[in-house]
Amino acid sequence: MQLSGKSDDEILAVADPIMDRLMEGSNRIDHAMHVSDFTERLRSIVSEAGLERMCQDFQSRCGLFSRRELVAIFRRRDSVAVVWRQYATETDDEFVADLVLVEKDGRFLVDHALIY
Repeated sequence: MQLSGKSDDEILAVADPIMDRLMEGSNRIDHAMHVSDFTERLRSIVSEAGLERMCQDFQSRCGLFSRRELVAIFRRRDSVAVVWRQYATETDDEFVADLVLVEKDGRFLVDHALIY
């Protein structure tokens, strides 16, 4: 069954660990961890130097990524988009964290991810 046909809880059981690795990779500025669940297309876009610049900038202004709260799950024909309210350790600002999961070779991978 495609991910889009699963319940919210089943989708989150896939999406949450992926987002946990992505966020921990950002906090550690660990490119390999950050992109470990990315499609080849997305992996080719996120360079090690680019990730380092973005993470250093964000951490200098806002601290590390911390907790997040589910906002919505959007089901599409070939993918699922998950959106969270994201918090950081050094600010009261709220951010949007989202990712789009696709299935490739029996594995769920991130084909889009953004924090803003």
